[in-house]
Amino acid sequence: MITAVTLVLLAHLAWIVLVIFGALLTRGRPFWTAAHILALVWGIVVEAGPWPCPLTLIEEHFEMKAGVVAASGGGFLLHLLDRVIYPNLPAWAITLAGVSVCAFNLGIYSWRFWSYRRLARVVPRGGIRIGEDA
Repeated sequence: MITAVTLVLLAHLAWIVLVIFGALLTRGRPFWTAAHILALVWGIVVEAGPWPCPLTLIEEHFEMKAGVVAASGGGFLLHLLDRVIYPNLPAWAITLAGVSVCAFNLGIYSWRFWSYRRLARVVPRGGIRIGEDA
């Protein structure tokens, strides 16, 4: 069961990394862009709403099955992942970090959108044809 807890924590960490840095990895990949925007929306809903994160519930379930008491057992990797995913910070600091992550990602998407719009005005539909007069 410790392995299951560790795997769920690794999946949770991967999800958090996707939410934080996803906009940097999605350029030119429409599917991943849509997936990242949905991940951002999901993160906002879970953080702002009264609902717990499903990954947290799964972690707690496996910790109970394994008999692991939070922050006291399960080995170094489990303890380290738990501290990274659930930092011991005040609620305002976590909220500020979440708002900053969303603003960072939305800034990247806004920049891409306006760059695309600017380019679409400059280049006529159908592109540039060589050998034709304008």
